Amino acid sequence: MKYLPIDKQLFIKNRKNFMAQMKPSSIAVFNSNDIYPVSADSTMPFNQHRDIFYLSGVDQEESILVLFPDAVEEKQREILFLRETNDHIAVWEGEKLTKDRAFEVSGVKTVYWLSEFDKIFFGLMTQAETVYFNTNEHYRQSVETQTREDRFIERTKKQFPAHSWAKSNPILQRLRSVKDPIEIALMQKACDITEKGFRRLLSFIKPGVWEYELEAELMHEFLCNRSKGFAYTPIIASGNNANVLHYIENNQQCKDGDLILMDVAAEYANYSSDLSRTVPVNGTFTKRQRDVYNAVNRVKNEATKLLVPGAFWKEYHVEVGKLMTSELLGLGLLDKADVQNENPDWPAYKKYFMHGTSHHIGLDTHDYGILWEPMKANMVFTVEPGIYIPEEGFGIRLEDDVVIQAQGEPFNLMKNIPIEADEIESIMH
Repeated sequence: MKYLPIDKQLFIKNRKNFMAQMKPSSIAVFNSNDIYPVSADSTMPFNQHRDIFYLSGVDQEESILVLFPDAVEEKQREILFLRETNDHIAVWEGEKLTKDRAFEVSGVKTVYWLSEFDKIFFGLMTQAETVYFNTNEHYRQSVETQTREDRFIERTKKQFPAHSWAKSNPILQRLRSVKDPIEIALMQKACDITEKGFRRLLSFIKPGVWEYELEAELMHEFLCNRSKGFAYTPIIASGNNANVLHYIENNQQCKDGDLILMDVAAEYANYSSDLSRTVPVNGTFTKRQRDVYNAVNRVKNEATKLLVPGAFWKEYHVEVGKLMTSELLGLGLLDKADVQNENPDWPAYKKYFMHGTSHHIGLDTHDYGILWEPMKANMVFTVEPGIYIPEEGFGIRLEDDVVIQAQGEPFNLMKNIPIEADEIESIMH
């Protein structure tokens, strides 16, 4: 791993919190991700399943975590199974976790090699009545690939048909959505790395530069600061490209007079940051660009104040819609008749601002969190309003990551990243 060691107390606490919500005589199993093939002998880089990482800190393939709080033997209440390492593997693939190192990372005292899993798991299942399966129930998921978890569930149901089944996901959705101080510090690190990348760009951008050159500058800065790279596929959209919400080609030249919308951010230790900034290619906003930019920034600032404990995600978005409607009227993009005659299911403002304003962020960029339950302190949300005007050839999105506080306004993890139009222009010149 490029990142520095994480305090194992985080993972010890996470397991304790999860097990406290399990049914009596129940066992929960968490599998690492596969390494996915590309073609021939090439594969995608390994990316750990966030749930087993959250509960153990283990960041390698072919790993299994078993939690069984009511196991007869105390040493079998938390078990890690790892792929056995040896000198040959060390030479060809690099260092893997030993049993001792696995304890240092996770705090799990009982560690076996994966080859022992079937025998030990069978013994545990004779004591258990219910099995918690870790299914993916995220509201944005659209998975077509069979995962290691899927194969485990299929096999276990066949082998143990008389057991009851339960879902890990609702427990994890609630636990993972509220961040520990250690997690917030890791997310702050990701945001700080993102800041370094963005400041690097402000002195690099000029007419004639290519979008992919900006992507390369960011990757250089991220890697130099112990990040694996981008937390999600980077969007670097100049001119009218900004009006394609998920533009990821990043293959166009940036022209004098255009704006560049960048939705780009670093990960750190598997934790995401999520930044959007829009800057002028030549370092100076036109009056119209500045007016729209300041309108988006005002919506962002006012929307941020609405993220408080007890708020509901759906109602919050209705309020943000009102803020945006007011700004679009001021910019002449909407008139009163547009608003009076709007479809309640698709309000008038959606013509220029068609996406949501906030989502949970953490180990996943679109992180866990149950949207119909009230917001709580130490949840972390993005705030990302935008105005997109294809007929004028530009779009603007501004986005920060904020931590809900028990009292007062959220804490902005990106407060040091330039955003005011005057500051952007000053740095670029």
